[in-house]
Amino acid sequence: MKRLARLRHRSQRSGAGAPVSRGRGDVRQRARPAKAAKAAAPAITSPPVDYARLVPSPVFVLSSERSGSTLLRALLDSHSAIHAPHELHLRQLKVQAPELATLAMADLGFRRRDLENLLWDRMLHLRLVTSGKQIIVDKTPHNLKAWRRIHDYWPDARFLFLFRHPQRIFESMTTAWPHHDRDNLTTRITRTLTTLHEATTTAPGLDVRYEELTGDPEAATRQICSYLGVAWEPSMLHYGEQRQFERGLGDWGDKITGGRILPDKPLPPREEIDARLLEVTRLAGYPV
Repeated sequence: MKRLARLRHRSQRSGAGAPVSRGRGDVRQRARPAKAAKAAAPAITSPPVDYARLVPSPVFVLSSERSGSTLLRALLDSHSAIHAPHELHLRQLKVQAPELATLAMADLGFRRRDLENLLWDRMLHLRLVTSGKQIIVDKTPHNLKAWRRIHDYWPDARFLFLFRHPQRIFESMTTAWPHHDRDNLTTRITRTLTTLHEATTTAPGLDVRYEELTGDPEAATRQICSYLGVAWEPSMLHYGEQRQFERGLGDWGDKITGGRILPDKPLPPREEIDARLLEVTRLAGYPV
């Protein structure tokens, strides 16, 4: 006990272990070391190398909604060398990275969009390898909004520009979506087909018209096969024997699931074309 008392007396003299007052206005805080300043984020540049694509030359169908893209993909997927799955919606695959991961990737020259492009490429490659075929086609209509991005990332990509008469698109939309505002639908068609026209004047590809695809499917599919560098196969015209249609990932109505290629209505005369669609009808290459 005496030894303990001597140690306590010594510590009090030296100030070690002195009690800290917790009364108001007398709170003592230990000094915290100043935080090191954050390093400035490195400038984001293009990737340092032109990294190889797993799928260097994918095929993209660019079209408006309700233009017959599901029928086109079913015909293509019936070919022994072409894999055309349901809509892949690659644009909705996003890369989210916290701060340090973002800095690390930026230091390597990769933006978030570059990482997403790598993910898209990987998904296409997995689908292609799984199918056992040589060519993959993605027909998601919303790809049209990203056609410049696709063209930049895949400079060797091939495009099928699918057209349908704007009035017939409008009629199909109002049947499929009866509660949608008609003014909004005509605006949507005009904006979409204007973008499609821009893509056709810049990116290499083949124009395909729904009216020709359904009116003379053999001639139309032969032309597509020639563009893709594969031999035409009669099995392409019998898609209903083996195709599956997923609700929400393309058309799934009775017309497409029937398995037969049905011709579209004749082109409408001028008096049947909605006045709001006249200009974009000309732009799409249809007579007015």
